[in-house]
Amino acid sequence: MKKTLSRRARLATGGAVLAAVAAGTFGTVAANASAPEAAQDSAVGAAPAAAAGKRDTTTSTHLTIDAATEAARAALKAAEKEGQRVTVAVVDRNGNTILTMRGDGAGPQSYESAEKKAYTAVSWNAPTSELEGRLENAPNLKDIPGTLFLGGGVPVTAGKAPIAGIGVAGAPSGTLDEKFARAGAAALN
Repeated sequence: MKKTLSRRARLATGGAVLAAVAAGTFGTVAANASAPEAAQDSAVGAAPAAAAGKRDTTTSTHLTIDAATEAARAALKAAEKEGQRVTVAVVDRNGNTILTMRGDGAGPQSYESAEKKAYTAVSWNAPTSELEGRLENAPNLKDIPGTLFLGGGVPVTAGKAPIAGIGVAGAPSGTLDEKFARAGAAALN
């Protein structure tokens, strides 16, 4: 025999069930919102961070911003002594620009050219004037993005490994640009 509830009993039971479901949902949302991120990550099965072993990593040497500034100022000073208006760029081992100093009156093209010369010098660990000669045997080298095979870039090394590049642009010749870049590198010794 089926027992039916009165309308009042059905409303009371439905209201109680609805309140319980709402309280449970609110409690779950509130608990998740206040839980730390680590607890949330573990709740969804996030993997812990992997630790790399010593043989899986390398250590590299980088030029400090103070050293890069010192080198750039020395290069600018050498150019100013000869009445040249240049831009000097210093890049790190990865070719990322540490700083660029545009001297008073330097042409607008010199900014990008100085960065590219510095990048090229550190990439090949060779002065860009030396690299110019390689274009005769491998003319496609000039097509590598971000490079410029004109005199004016010199690498900076530590233990024979390149750690930075100094590029100078804006003088009337790559020979002068490179002379000023070398003066910047010499300031680091």
